[in-house]
Amino acid sequence: MASAMRGKNKQQGRRVFLKTALAGASTMLLGGCLGSTLGSYPGETIQPTGQPQVSGEVIGTGSVRVGLLLPLSGGNASIGTVFKNSASLALQSFPSADVQLLVKDTGGTAEGGRAAAQAAISEGAELILGPVFSPAVSGAATAARATGVPVIAFSTDTSVAARGVYLLSFLPESDVKRIIGYANSQQKQSYAALVPEGAYGAVVEAAFRQEVGRGAGRIATIQRYKMTGSDATDLIAKTTALKSVLNNIDALFVPQGGNVPAQVIQTLVSQGANLGQIKLLGSGQWDTQQVKNNPVLAGSWFAGPEDKGFQSFAQRYQGTYGSRPPRNASLVYDGVTLAAGLIRSAGPQRFQQNILTNPDGFIGIDGLFRFRSNGLNERGLAVYQVTGKGTQVISPAPRDFRTGF
Repeated sequence: MASAMRGKNKQQGRRVFLKTALAGASTMLLGGCLGSTLGSYPGETIQPTGQPQVSGEVIGTGSVRVGLLLPLSGGNASIGTVFKNSASLALQSFPSADVQLLVKDTGGTAEGGRAAAQAAISEGAELILGPVFSPAVSGAATAARATGVPVIAFSTDTSVAARGVYLLSFLPESDVKRIIGYANSQQKQSYAALVPEGAYGAVVEAAFRQEVGRGAGRIATIQRYKMTGSDATDLIAKTTALKSVLNNIDALFVPQGGNVPAQVIQTLVSQGANLGQIKLLGSGQWDTQQVKNNPVLAGSWFAGPEDKGFQSFAQRYQGTYGSRPPRNASLVYDGVTLAAGLIRSAGPQRFQQNILTNPDGFIGIDGLFRFRSNGLNERGLAVYQVTGKGTQVISPAPRDFRTGF
């Protein structure tokens, strides 16, 4: 009985921690209130008592320093600017946050990432948010690992994840697990897939095989295609090769977004294929107006993060900066919010591994997420049905990891 009570109390403790850690953040995300101040101007030095002098741009006036490593120069500087704006917006929305963001330019390179991390850590950063691209993440991780400072990066390249280097990005494995798991629950049993060649295709294919097997389904065929720019010759050829199995499948998985899903359907229809009993399945790459508003794809399903929080964030971003942010801009907003919430709730332990990998996870703009000890993440995703005029939710995102997916 005592053991059972300890287990119960431990679970309750985790639930309380989750609610406490994000209490301020939840108010921020749902209420959308904007603060009136944004810390310092570029180049201004903030030097709380007993801390090293700061060089470069600083956002926020809190006492806890967090490095924000972004590609602010080079070919991807526009992405770095959007992410920096999103971080600023997070602190506007959470004006009581005890955070000071030390903004450092990585240039998108491994050496730039290493130098940026070293600079932030030497100036007192207890946590690194970013970088965005995998070479810079690898460089930053090398510097951070030597000092024990954790990294929460925005890359989708799972090869850079490791103990102490956590990815907050949208990972393809989560998409596949959610959409195939849902299809399994809807009695889909026989699958085919069209996957692109390359690293992304290899990841989604491995996850696809695993999830179909988990549901005791069967895979009739997997066709791998090459895309060179807008040349869809090989995609059309591999789509045509599906014709021999169409009578034996009830689900077709096409994870790539853009023009690919519509091209697949149009190719099959032009060849007289009967798609009445086949459900087209997609991934988070489908979360674009191009796909969601295409009537050819009406009735198809795909997995993706919650949309309401992002729409609210996007409206605030556009109202502040004059343009709509890309879908992944919410990652840095959630990263800053997470840091602020942990500072508020966890005290000196705020960025320790057992705190960052809390099994109950956290809730941000994009819904429920948690970090695994190997640096990867798990997300609570929704399943959407394409209507041709947008989407409708057919399976809501979970709000608690204990309730399953």
